[in-house]
Amino acid sequence: MADILRGGQFLVKETKCEDIFTPEDFSEEQIMMRDSVIEFVDKELWPNKERFEKKDYALTEEVMRKAGELGYLSVAVPAAYGGMEMGFINTVLVCDYISGATGSFSTAFGAHTGIGTMPITLYGTEEQKQKYVNLFIVFARIEDDKNITGFIVENDPSNGISLGDEEHKLGIRSSSTRQVFFNDTKVPVENMLAGRGEGFKIAMNALNVGRIKLAAACLEAQRRTISTAVNYANERVQFKTPISSFGAIQAKLAEMATSAYAGESATYRAAADIENRINIRVNEGNTHQEAELKGVEEFAIECSILKVAVSEDVQNCTDEGIQIFGGMGFSEDAPMESAWRDARIARIYEGTNEINRMLSVGMLVKKAMKGHVDLLGPAMAVAEELMGIPSFDVPDYTELFAEEKEMIAKLKKAFLMVSGAAVQKFGPDLDKHQQLLMAAADMLIEIYMAESTLLRTEKLAKKVGEANAQQQIAMAQLYLYHAVDTISQKGKEGIVSFAEGDEQRMMLMGLRRFTKYVNMPNVVALRDKIAAKLIAENKYCF
Repeated sequence: MADILRGGQFLVKETKCEDIFTPEDFSEEQIMMRDSVIEFVDKELWPNKERFEKKDYALTEEVMRKAGELGYLSVAVPAAYGGMEMGFINTVLVCDYISGATGSFSTAFGAHTGIGTMPITLYGTEEQKQKYVNLFIVFARIEDDKNITGFIVENDPSNGISLGDEEHKLGIRSSSTRQVFFNDTKVPVENMLAGRGEGFKIAMNALNVGRIKLAAACLEAQRRTISTAVNYANERVQFKTPISSFGAIQAKLAEMATSAYAGESATYRAAADIENRINIRVNEGNTHQEAELKGVEEFAIECSILKVAVSEDVQNCTDEGIQIFGGMGFSEDAPMESAWRDARIARIYEGTNEINRMLSVGMLVKKAMKGHVDLLGPAMAVAEELMGIPSFDVPDYTELFAEEKEMIAKLKKAFLMVSGAAVQKFGPDLDKHQQLLMAAADMLIEIYMAESTLLRTEKLAKKVGEANAQQQIAMAQLYLYHAVDTISQKGKEGIVSFAEGDEQRMMLMGLRRFTKYVNMPNVVALRDKIAAKLIAENKYCF
């Protein structure tokens, strides 16, 4: 049995590669599901990208119904209510691969399965779950209540419900976005979700699930963008040679692939942690409803981390895709322009990235206060270490990732040093220092993403041999290199914002110690190795 950590404990406890789930661990059933979804996208969505861009709302509804007939809209719904009742990994998997062709369909899919179906399956009464599909979930205050309440409201024009005009948006153009007006609308008391005043709880738990699913929804978009960019770079000839032979293009392709690989690694790691926590609660006697709510809530920190990291990676990926296409990339005749526009909403959905950055650190501190994650002990140990004399022995790094693992451990110390001192200085007023929180969040995000990528690759190398995982090893090392840079920069930013004099000098010295390589990786060589594989395969192939 894998050692299952609690949410946020990745920061203070070592995770073994054998204890995480990776895309290479997909079961035969999951591979069949993945291939089925890819076939659906290739047949129904990818050939119709132009129609989606022309605001063909009817097409969105049509393909949504086809997705429903194939069971893709009900993967997480219990069988008792007509669903497929699959595990959380499968829920994430379907969301991942169904979202790669167009943001319009991805948004419709996410809204239907997330804020539409999920609140009913998790909070609805037995009667509500047996009765309702495709409706409005409305949050409103009853009379002078302090807190909002959730309701199921049927779309019935005769009950005072009307819709505003379709909004014109930067991207996701065939996803319907309209204001809903209620004029003396009557809602039966039996349509209340959960209890009176519990609407905020419903919304927050829906957001937790939505955040990891949004990360998943950005993965296939990256894979397809990379494959399209590689294909174009191989075919586009400049100065009598394919542009894929140019180092500047190869660097872009390698970085795009590395970010996608890291996103996959972290998303499926968290998805499996959530599924394992759900199964533990079910075995302890919780209902599936209670187990899923608490299982996702346990890993809310990781969900926020993923939402930020992967939404920004997909934006960067599509931006570089345009750059590789050059002037053609700016044209609506090429697929990159619409991919870039569709990607932009991901940094706003499910709480903006700024909010999620502050939430991730805030939730971690709250978990520490409740005793769920021991931050104080490790933070004090780091403070004591700073007072000691560092070792000047040159370590012998013979095993795969020996130095990289040590670096991850040092990066965790850097975060604990900065966040521990910040909490000690500001206490409950920490949330008023938003720029400090944002810097700490970036450190936290990079630690989780880099460690997830490293663990996935170590597990793969043990399975297939290091010789057969050379490009994945290169991607893990390249991602870590960037993570170290980010943590060094954000650590400095945080430290100088609240520490002065000897304290500041001591912490900056510690930060240098915690972000120093013994053997600096050759970043150019790593990129070359990754790009060569992509160019040879003519697609994202990891």
